[in-house]
Amino acid sequence: MIFATEDTEFTEKENMADELTEKVIGAAIEVHKILGPGLLESIYEEAFCHELLLRQIPYARQVAITMTYNGLGIKGQILDLIVNNEIVVELKSQTKVPEVVSAQILSYLRAANLRRGLVINFGLTRLVDGIQRFSL
Repeated sequence: MIFATEDTEFTEKENMADELTEKVIGAAIEVHKILGPGLLESIYEEAFCHELLLRQIPYARQVAITMTYNGLGIKGQILDLIVNNEIVVELKSQTKVPEVVSAQILSYLRAANLRRGLVINFGLTRLVDGIQRFSL
């Protein structure tokens, strides 16, 4: 089945992934609404994971991945979350996220062999200003 929009055609699987992305963002908004900005990233991670659990959204936390360099597998990279084996989620709690985070999430997507990513920055007054979507 194909879902058409003005510019793009989405397969049913892609449309479901967009719905999942919206659910993940909704969970983050709920956490931010209750806790507000200014806390440690680890606190948001714990609360966000709890909210995903309450919403029955499967996730893996602190996922170790192997980066590859010229055929050499290099261990040591840890992803904050992978939601439903589909979306890499990088959490931040900063007033300004460094530009390198965009390159970082794209590298994570390639290494994890996934197509969608989110950077969610809980450090801002309005969470919607701190959400970035990425796609390969």
